[in-house]
Amino acid sequence: MTAPLTLCFVVGARPNFPKVAPILAALRSQPDVRCILVHTGQHYDPELSAMFFEDLGISPPDHLLGVGSGSHAQQTAQVMVAFEQRCLEDRPDAIVVLGDVNSTVACALVGAKLLIPVVHVEAGLRSGDRTMPEEINRIVTDTLSSRLYTHCYEANDNLLKEGIAADRVVMAGNVMIDTLLRLRPKAVRPEGSGLDLDSPFGLVTLHRPALVDHADSLGPMLEALAELAEDLPLLYPVHPRSRARMASFGLGGEGEGATRWRDSNLMLCPPLRYLQFLWLLDNARLVLTDSGGIQEETTVLGVPCLTIRSNTERAVTIREGTNRLVGVEPSDVLAAARTVLGQTLDPSSTAPPLWDGQSGARIADDLVEWLGRR
Repeated sequence: MTAPLTLCFVVGARPNFPKVAPILAALRSQPDVRCILVHTGQHYDPELSAMFFEDLGISPPDHLLGVGSGSHAQQTAQVMVAFEQRCLEDRPDAIVVLGDVNSTVACALVGAKLLIPVVHVEAGLRSGDRTMPEEINRIVTDTLSSRLYTHCYEANDNLLKEGIAADRVVMAGNVMIDTLLRLRPKAVRPEGSGLDLDSPFGLVTLHRPALVDHADSLGPMLEALAELAEDLPLLYPVHPRSRARMASFGLGGEGEGATRWRDSNLMLCPPLRYLQFLWLLDNARLVLTDSGGIQEETTVLGVPCLTIRSNTERAVTIREGTNRLVGVEPSDVLAAARTVLGQTLDPSSTAPPLWDGQSGARIADDLVEWLGRR
């Protein structure tokens, strides 16, 4: 009897969870495939992670490496040491990594050195900004990967320009949108946000170190958001790391639960479950973010999105979606937001090709067929 294929899937941070869920679900119907889920613990909160797995219908990880935080070098090295041991014990036929976090590149390096095929889901994204750690992670991971699944034509072009052979690249669509479309009907209105969610509101997410790690950038941005909140009340689910930075800079943010920032209509709350956050995304009048994935989710939901960055690796969401790149100057962000609020909301939304809820199935089918040919 032929031994089953053993596939090792790696997650390291919350954005990886909705990306891996549809692939694992599709592989349940594949005979003779064994899936191992490894959580490196790069970003790990026991309660939040458990809620995310529950919301997304993912079984708990088979292995939790417990790496935790640290510098980029420390984190990458610790993931490599712990993950190498797992690979030596589990002997996977392929390692599947997702996105662009440090765990992604660390596990790709381990796989390449152990001669285990590396598969990269969400390959080919480029911002052109190598000061971003994520950009370095993307480039290195794509170079090391034997199979690269992209979610837009631009990503294919990026890989071909970098010399990646065309027969290694497969455009499969956007797995994160699979999860969004599947769970959209189950989205849950959050309670205790401190805002009247029956009236128009905006949603904020800010987490990138370039913005939140410096008082002279974070402070003025919060001031601008508070000014905008006089026109449109804003809810900002704050990552614990960002909240700690705010407190250390004397910018507020202390306390448990939902808190009003300096008596403004900018409300801070703890991180939310996936289904709660999805409800907010779907019902927001405007989203302001520095996240990559949210640019894609708002495009499919037809919600205006302002990306508070100088560049984006998701340019497709500007050309074919509802996203607008507004830079990092607080005055520019405020002006762009007021422009959007002065416009009539267009409820129509056209998603890019293959952002149709079937990407996980396409990847599962191709992955099993490709490994069978090796």
